[in-house]
Amino acid sequence: MEFLTTLWLPILLSAVFVFIVSSIIHMVLPYHRSNWKKIEKETEVLAAMREGGVTPGLYMFPCPASMKDASTPEHLEKCKLGPVGFMIIKPSGLPNIGAMLGQWFGFSLLVGVFAAYITKFALPGDPHYTDVFRMAGTVAFMGYGLGTINESIFKGQPWNIAGKFLFDGLIYALITAGTFGWLWQ
Repeated sequence: MEFLTTLWLPILLSAVFVFIVSSIIHMVLPYHRSNWKKIEKETEVLAAMREGGVTPGLYMFPCPASMKDASTPEHLEKCKLGPVGFMIIKPSGLPNIGAMLGQWFGFSLLVGVFAAYITKFALPGDPHYTDVFRMAGTVAFMGYGLGTINESIFKGQPWNIAGKFLFDGLIYALITAGTFGWLWQ
């Protein structure tokens, strides 16, 4: 844990810089605005979901009761007819943006901790700026970017959206790498 006492500043500042840049990306730049689609007949669909007792959680549809049921003609027909997908339902009410941003900042700190830990032990002694930049940036990209691929593989997130988040992850990784290279001790 000694690495935390010597690298707390790049961990903290990289999280602050990533937080600021991610805020600009999502509030100012337009390329994430097309990530979401509106459901036709939204009012009717939402009313049917309320009537059906849909509560917060992760849903799959059609959803077989077991692996055995997944191969029944009835389930296969439902899949054939569609739609097929996953749906995340959050609690009713306005989203708690403050809590989400706090969690995002905490996640950015966690990425910084892992970048510091791996870089410190992979590059002992007094490494050069470019070595620190390369190692911390690689670790940060793994933390910020690669997780979105799973959403496309298993949950059907469109690959173009995964690409946007990979691009964001690259930007956040470069910021982290630059901060670590600048403040490395």
